[in-house]
Amino acid sequence: MTYVMSDIHGNYQKFLSILDQILFKESDTLYIVGDLLDYGEEAMELIEDISLRLNVYCVAGEHDFLAARMLSGFDKMLKSGSTPDAEYIADMTAWVQDGGQATLEAFRALDADSREGVLEYLEELTLFEDITVNGKRYVLVHAGIADYEADSELEDYLPEDFFSEPLDSSYALIEDATVVVGHVPTKSGKIERGEGSIFIDCGACEGGKLGCLCLDNGKEFYA
Repeated sequence: MTYVMSDIHGNYQKFLSILDQILFKESDTLYIVGDLLDYGEEAMELIEDISLRLNVYCVAGEHDFLAARMLSGFDKMLKSGSTPDAEYIADMTAWVQDGGQATLEAFRALDADSREGVLEYLEELTLFEDITVNGKRYVLVHAGIADYEADSELEDYLPEDFFSEPLDSSYALIEDATVVVGHVPTKSGKIERGEGSIFIDCGACEGGKLGCLCLDNGKEFYA
């Protein structure tokens, strides 16, 4: 079976609960559509777990993309004892205030080898996945695709294009595919469907549920 979820935001126990519900096994595949990090206190446990699973694929969200840069700079300072510049301090302050505090504290508590492993994982995250399940095409991105044009290649878009413009549910963005996104919590707190689109952020970062969808049969799971 092929599953998709998003916006775990360090809620590792909810993630494990979902895996228990779906009886996740090695023959299954799970895609996570961004925002593994921030807000929740078990971000490092989540990263270390999924980095060891060969059947879990993650698309970067804006929190993951920013955290990779902030944590990389922080790690370099730890190793060199250097002083950050004003721009980095401003970016770090903004990130910490927007959910990054828990991620930074958890990263700081890791040993050097573990910090390196986390950074390598985050820096290698893709910006999209283009998959086919039971003959149906799905494009998995975190928020949407800004200024999308039908004759363009997904590889040609910049990282911010996948983060800056939430998907509109009223029309199909890609004619021959269903676009699956997270990023914005659904109003119902459950998985919602639009025209050629599926929205799977159920608000885990705000105390809501973590949602998971089986693309093979449409079954929904929540923790």
